[in-house]
Amino acid sequence: MDLLQLKDKTIVVMGVANERSIAWGIAKKLLEVGANVIFTYRKERSKSKIEKLLADYTEHTTATIECDVNSDESIAKAFTQIGEQFGTIHGIVHSVAFAHAEDLKNRFVETTREGYAFAQDTSAYSLVAVAKAALPYMTEGGSIVTMSYLGAQRVLDGYNVMGVAKAALEAAMRYLAADLGAEGIRVNAISAGAIRTLAAKGVPSFNTILHKIEETAPLKRNTNQEEVADMTLVMLSHLSRGVTGETIYIDSGYNIMG
Repeated sequence: MDLLQLKDKTIVVMGVANERSIAWGIAKKLLEVGANVIFTYRKERSKSKIEKLLADYTEHTTATIECDVNSDESIAKAFTQIGEQFGTIHGIVHSVAFAHAEDLKNRFVETTREGYAFAQDTSAYSLVAVAKAALPYMTEGGSIVTMSYLGAQRVLDGYNVMGVAKAALEAAMRYLAADLGAEGIRVNAISAGAIRTLAAKGVPSFNTILHKIEETAPLKRNTNQEEVADMTLVMLSHLSRGVTGETIYIDSGYNIMG
C-alpha cells in the first residue's frame, strides 16, 4: 500500500542551491516516490546546478522555472507557467531565506532598516506571496511546507535578523494555515537542526552550534539532510492529513532541552 500517495503528484520545490541544500534532499526523495518535481530558481547559476543534479533523474518528470521571490511579477509568472504546464499543484516546499552578511556579523542592534526589510521580504513574506500565486492551481487541496530554524523561537548567536525573519515566517505559516484550511490546504513549518548547507556558512558560530547539539540533544547527535527530507515527505503526504499550522522540529530533540 502506498502510504504517502505522492506518486504523480506535482510538487514545487523552491530553494535548491546545490547538492547539500535541504531542498535538494527533499526533491530527491520526492523523485524516488514518483512525484513530478518542479524546481524554481532565482539565478542562472542555480539553474545549471539543478540541471546537473537532475542528470541522474532523466526518466522522471521535472521542470526548472525561474522565480525571484522578491518580485510579485516573477512569482505570478512562474506559477502561471507551472499551472499551465502541469494543471494542479499538490504541494510546495518553500526553502527560501536570505539576509545581508553584515546583518549577521554585526550586533543585532545595528541592523539597518533596509537589511531588516530585505530579510523579512525574502524569508517571510515570500511564503505569503507564493501561497497566493499557487492558490488558483491548488484545486485539490494540498500541503505547503516551509523551512524554519530554532532561531525563530530563541536567540542564537549570530542568527540576528534571520531569527526575527524566521519568527515572522512561523507566524505567517499559522495565519496561512487558518486562512487556507477551508480549501483543504495545509501549511506547516519544519524546523531543522543545524546542517552544513550553503546558508549555514553565513552563520559565524555554526561549528560551535554543531558541537553543542551533539552534547545536549537527547539523541546525542546532529540531524542530517535525509532525516529532514523524510519528515518533509510525511508533511507533504496523505499521512499528515490531520496536521496544519504546526512547527515540527527535526533536531534530535535539541529544542526541548533547557
